[in-house]
Order: sequence, then C-alpha cells, then structure tokens
Amino acid sequence: MLGLGTLAKKVFGTPNDRKIKATRPIVEKINALEPEFEKLSDEGIIAKTAEFSERAKNGESLDALLPEAFANCREAARRALGLRAFDTQLMGGIFLHQGNISEMKTGEGKTLVATFPSYLNALTGKGVHIVTVNDYLAKRDAEWMSKVYGALGLTTGVVYPGQPETEKQAAYGADVTYATNNELGFDYLRDNMKAELSQMFQRGHNFAVVDEVDSILIDEARTPLIISGPSEDRSELYKTIDTVIPELTDEHYTIDEKTRSVTYTEEGNDFLENLLLSRGLLEEGTTLYDAENTTVVHHVNQALRAHKLFNKDKDYIVRGQDVVLIDEFTGRMMAGRRLSEGLHQAIEAKEGVTIQPENTTLAQVTFQNYFRLYDTLSGMTGTAVTEAEEFAEIYGLGVVEVPTNRPIQRVDEDDAVYRTAREKYAAIVETIKEATAKGQPILVGTTSIEKSEALSQMLDTAGIKHDVLNARQHEREAQIVADAGKFGAVTIATNMAGRGTDIQLGGNVEMKVLEALEADPEADPDTVRRRIEAEHAEEKQRVLDAGGLFVLATERHESRRIDNQLRGRSGRQGDPGRSSFFLSLEDDLMRIFGSERLEKVLSSLGMKEGEAIVHPWVNKSLERAQAKVEGRNFDIRKQLLKFDDVMNEQRKVIFAQRLDIMKAEDLSEITEDMREQVIDDMVDEFMPPKTYADQWNVEGLYAAVIERLNLDLPVIEWAAEEGVDDEEIAERLEKATAEQMAQKAERFGPENMRQIEKQILLQTIDGKWREHLLTLEHLRSVVNFRAYAQRDPLNEYKNEAFQLFESMLDSLREDVTQRLSRVEPMSEEQQQQMLAQIAQQQAQLQGAADAAQAAADAPEGAALEGFDESDPATWGNPARNDLCPCGSGKKFKHCHGKLL
Repeated sequence: MLGLGTLAKKVFGTPNDRKIKATRPIVEKINALEPEFEKLSDEGIIAKTAEFSERAKNGESLDALLPEAFANCREAARRALGLRAFDTQLMGGIFLHQGNISEMKTGEGKTLVATFPSYLNALTGKGVHIVTVNDYLAKRDAEWMSKVYGALGLTTGVVYPGQPETEKQAAYGADVTYATNNELGFDYLRDNMKAELSQMFQRGHNFAVVDEVDSILIDEARTPLIISGPSEDRSELYKTIDTVIPELTDEHYTIDEKTRSVTYTEEGNDFLENLLLSRGLLEEGTTLYDAENTTVVHHVNQALRAHKLFNKDKDYIVRGQDVVLIDEFTGRMMAGRRLSEGLHQAIEAKEGVTIQPENTTLAQVTFQNYFRLYDTLSGMTGTAVTEAEEFAEIYGLGVVEVPTNRPIQRVDEDDAVYRTAREKYAAIVETIKEATAKGQPILVGTTSIEKSEALSQMLDTAGIKHDVLNARQHEREAQIVADAGKFGAVTIATNMAGRGTDIQLGGNVEMKVLEALEADPEADPDTVRRRIEAEHAEEKQRVLDAGGLFVLATERHESRRIDNQLRGRSGRQGDPGRSSFFLSLEDDLMRIFGSERLEKVLSSLGMKEGEAIVHPWVNKSLERAQAKVEGRNFDIRKQLLKFDDVMNEQRKVIFAQRLDIMKAEDLSEITEDMREQVIDDMVDEFMPPKTYADQWNVEGLYAAVIERLNLDLPVIEWAAEEGVDDEEIAERLEKATAEQMAQKAERFGPENMRQIEKQILLQTIDGKWREHLLTLEHLRSVVNFRAYAQRDPLNEYKNEAFQLFESMLDSLREDVTQRLSRVEPMSEEQQQQMLAQIAQQQAQLQGAADAAQAAADAPEGAALEGFDESDPATWGNPARNDLCPCGSGKKFKHCHGKLL
C-alpha cells in the first residue's frame, strides 16, 4: 500500500516537477520565435539587443523580455559557436534568471546555459558577473562565450590576478565580466581601501551566475578573504613550543575525530605546565591559567592541533620551504592559502621549514557576505540538492533539478563493504583487471594523495598501466582527464575528476586536434580534424561496446556531494556507464560513524575472507551517516556566519561612510558635526550635567581643549563667571573652533582645505577600522568561554562588538577633530615629503592587497628548484606544452620558451 506522501507525489508531482512544468510554456514560446530570429541578419541580432535594452530602460520587466531575449541569444550562439541550445538548457537559464541554482548533470552544457540569463540581465546596463572556480576557467569561458556576446552586440571582460589597473577597470566596465570568487572578493575589499572614486573597479553588484556553486558558496565559504600586512616575527617561539609536543603521551590529550578537535586532559595540563616552566616559557610562580600566559597557551594548543589533526600528504604537502594546504573537497593544492591564528606557523615548525610571519588584518570579508551583496544571485552545479537547506537559509537560493537532455543510462551499483582495507584493495585491483581485460576505461576515486599513491603501487605490482591525478600532478590535469575516456584507460584521481574538462568516451577530440597541429604546424586543420574525428568515432564505439566509463570509488567521503560529483563523471549526455563504491570497516567514515553495528552484522553472517556485503540497506545507512556529518558542518558554518554578520553590519556602515566621503564635494559640514560632538562630549566629561560649579573639573577641561582642539582658551576664567553654565561653555568653544577652522581655510585656500578634510577623514577611518578588526578578532577568540558562566557567546559578542563600534566612532570623531586642528600650511619641501609618504602608504596597501590576491589565486605551479632565469641549462627539458619551469603557470611555449 502506498504512503500518503508517495500517493500525493503521484497525483500532484514533486515540487521540482511543478517548477519544471511551469517553465514549459516559456520554452515553447522561445521555440515558436525561433523561425523569426533565424531570418535576422547578423546586424539584425545586434539591433534586437539595442531594442530590448531600450525597452528595459523604459520600464518593461526582464521577465516580459525573456522569451525574445532567449530566442535572440540562442540564434547568436548557433551562429557563433555552432551550438543550438537544447530545451533543457533554456530551462536551466530561466531558473538562473529567477535567482535559483540550476542542478545540471555533467556534460549538459552549463557554460552555454549561463549566457542566456547573463544576456537578459546585461540589458539593464548594470553589468553581470559570471563567477568560476579558477583563472583558467574564467579565461577559457570568457574567450569562448565572448563570441556569443559579441554577436549580440555586448562587451565581455575577464578579471585575473596581476592585471594592469586600466585593463581591470575596462573588464569591470564590460556588459559581462568573468572572474574567480577570490578575485571579486579581493577587488571589493580593495575598492573600499581606495582614496578616489575614479580608482574603484566594481560598479555595483547587480546579477551574478556562480559556476560550481556548491564548491564556491559552501566548501570555499569556510575561509574568509583577508588582506593583511606583516606583524612581529615569532618564529623562535613556534620552534621552541614544537619541541614540547613530542614529549606528550596518549594520556595527555584526547582526540575527537567527529568534530576534528583535540584537547589536553587534566594530567596533560599538569605535565605541560611543568614542562613549560622548565623550558622558561612560563614565568616562575605563574600557571597556565594566568592572563599573562594566554599567548603561550594559545600557541601550545595550536601546536597540538598541528601534530595530531593535520597529516602530511592528506591535509597538506611540503613543497620546497612551503606548507601547501590540500582542499579536502577537490584534492587541489590551495597555493597561497594559509591557516589563521598561528596554526599554519605551527605546521611549518612541525615540518622544519621556514616559518612565515603571522599577519595583521587590514580588511576581510566572507564569501557568504560578499555574495549576498548581489541584487540577484544564481548558480549552476551538478550536485546541489544535498545542500538545498543551506542554500535556502544562507543565500535565499532555491535548488531546481533540471532534467537531462537524454535519459541517464549509467548503472549505479550498491556499495560493497569488506571487513578490512586489505580485502577491499585486493577486490579493487581484481575488478580493475576484469574491466581492463575488456577495454572498459576506469576512473578510480581516492580521498587523499597518500591513498592514490598506495593504490598506484598496487597496480604497478599487478602490471596494470595507469595514470595518477592528484595535487602533485596538477599541471597535467586537463591532459589526464581528457585521456580518461580512452579504450582501456585506467585513471586514479583524488577528489578532482574532470573539473573543467569533460571525460569524453574515446578521448577528447579538441585535445587530439590541438596536439596533432602542434606536432605538425604545416598540416591543414580541416584535414587533421576530419581524420581525428573518424578515428575517434571508431574508438568511441569500442568504448561503448565495453560498457562506457566505469567509476570505481575506493571510499565514501564525508560529503555526499563529492561522491555524486565522482559518480557523475560517468554517463554524460546519455552515454552508458557504471559506478561502484568499495568500502571497508577500516575507512574513516565507517570507523567514526557506526561501523560497530555493521561489524556485528558481518560477524553474524559468518563472512569469509575477501567476501563483501552488498545491500541497499547499507547504502541507506551510509547516506544517513553522511547527512548527519553534513548537518553538523552546516551548523558550524551557520554559527560562524552569525558571528561574521555582526562584523558585516559594521563593515557595511564603514564602507558606505567612506563612499559618501569620496562622493562629497564639501565635507566641512561633516567635520563641523564631528567637532561639535567632541566638544559636547568633552564638556559632559568635565562638567557633568545637573552638577554644581564646585564639582566641575575646569583644569581638566582646559588641558583637554589644548590637547584635542589645539586652542589655548581662558576656560578657567569663563567657568568662574557668574551665571555661566555648561551649555554656554560649549557654545563658546564651538564658536572659537569655527573661527579657527575658517582661518585655516583662508590660509590653505577653500579647494585645498576640502582635499585635506577628505584625506584626513579617509585615513582616520581606515586606521580605526583596522584596529577595530583586530579587537573583534581577539574578542571572537575568547568569547566562547562565557558559555561556562551560562551566558550566550553570540549575544555577548553582539553586545560587546556594538559597544566597541560606538567607542571606535567616538575616538574617530576625536582623532579627526584633533588632526584638523593641528594641520598647518606646509612649505613646498614639506608638501613634497607628505605626498611621497601618502604615495608610499597607498603603495604598501596596494602591495598587501596584490600579495593576498596573488597568493589566493596563484597558479599552482612552483619554480623548478635551482631555476635561473639567465641560465637555460637550469630549466630542465620541458616540452612546449608543459608548464614553464619558472612557476608562472603559463605554458613553456608562451613564457620562457618564447626566448629560445
């Protein structure tokens, strides 16, 4: 008998079905317009764009324009690229325009889908941002899709690290701009450190399409973007503390793998205290709990985490003198990304490499709060449904599963669970042998570099030819993935299969054509293409006959999305395929989450060596475990975001204030209000309201007037006059300071005075905001201890952060007033010195921003050891298409190879 929910779905359809159904009439309308747009000339298509743009500016809604705009865009894409969008691609575009996430399977043409809503939203003239996960994809997609936008009469820009300022300004000024999430976030921060409106890059946040939206808005959103400058060097402290950790034994600490945390036991605290005292890291007579030892305790905790929670070749790799983090979700190196609060330095001390100094924050923003700036946000990915709740709650984004153009033929087998890892790997090697015997290409997914290399050794022993794709072979990623669909290919990949490059059965035609033309530049491209296409069709048929791509996963990941991404590499565009997960009770996920019950089941079944349990119930049980982990991770991110939201509100106020100051022609009114507020506060401080004259601190007020207003006034005599009250004193002070500023304006000249006020205001705001960020960081690190006193840490943080912000604004007014009161006309020599100093400060800020940006977006190549630019003998022997040994991230033929 059917349950009520199942019955209702059968009658009414699922919410997703109803959303799909609602778009069908719009798709039919677009299809009906196709013949009309096919008749247009190339100029006619561009003229249509001008017409739509005019209609949008005259108040016609974009929803009303959608069918015609999509029909125009489809025709332009057909002419420019030879690609006619499927109905399902139009559906994906409609959902993106509505501010949803379109979940579309691998190979369904998401890059083309983004052009439809981008074209429609660009008609308003406010600009559109298309966000990608790396610079390679941003440049590739911009170059590829600019042909479509060009055919429609729109301009396309691409933003990348180290770009000349004029070029970057032009890229942001284009109708459609391609960029990475890091680039956009850093440019937003840098814009809010600029001193002139004309120097700002971004012109608002109108509409964004985020590609690989789950990776950017969830996985990467755990780490804020920070522009920072260097702080004091503490490398010796890290080295000394690092020698303490090996002395600890298991009874001194406890590890909780579920929450990835490690804490000292009571015995550990006592042992540590004695050890630190003997090493001179704690002063005699003090304990770990004394306030003066907070820094040492913090670093000792970080050193313990570095040793016990962070493993080499899983969480990071050591490359030369650098500790490079590995992204647990994609398996890629995160060049330039560093762990905060001294944890990265603790890992550097553990590995014995050069310890880089910690940094102090100049500006920061989380991806959550950056992307929530957009009027309309949308996204595309192959896997979003599992995180639908988070997308809805944090970003207000709905998730819609868009049907595939052709039905999926992939066979997803039930998980096979073995008792030990040894039995599991033996079965994996055997399965690979069977598949390669019939020529079926296999993509083997592993969860770490260490495991991929261990499996590679097993395959070598078994005499199976294969390729390994992990962070160490990152430069060859596109090539390895392009070959992964060839007849008999075996590819081991670490959580990163196929990102940005399709696995096509029989191999990638475009890659083969490029290789052939590079090998023989004199050959006729059309002849080469025809020959390769014929060969490819033959090989593809052999692969289809062998069963298509076989995805074999060696472990379940904590996140179902990563499992689904790997699975989705097989069966693209209706191709046949197969996927299977091989697990053991010794796997991390199985060991940490509920393997005891399975262990009992396997024991009661009396399983023999090498046998596996395969049942849909096992899949369900594992999915529940993964859902629990995902739920917990979501709660952690949600909690972090609640804390960041407090800072974000303050950030918005400060950035809006800066913008108003930069836009204003005359700031004298603002500085006058500040001055009057400072005077009122000063008078209230030394002459409290409703007090008698003999209770006033007139000498204190006299000293404060000299210090804060730079005026020597007879305040003591004024206060002694009969009938004078605090209001009268405040009025006299205001009048005196107004005269002082009027005289300054006369000496400087009105135009110069306006510029001075603007510069002093901006410089003071920036300095105060940096100090405030540091204070909030310190508050954030200790506020959780309030929970022990039964007080909610979040409420405590909100209240204290608000008070800190208010006191920051008070001191801002005071500092601006004080600096303006002391500013004097300078000699020509002094003016030159000051201009040079301002230019130097700006250059330092720009340099810090550039360094942070370049670090986060750095190409993941490093210079060859011993590389000398002037000596080609030190360059190794790279092929023309290899990455250049200088570490630029460019191909050799486009970099130093040009010189040969």
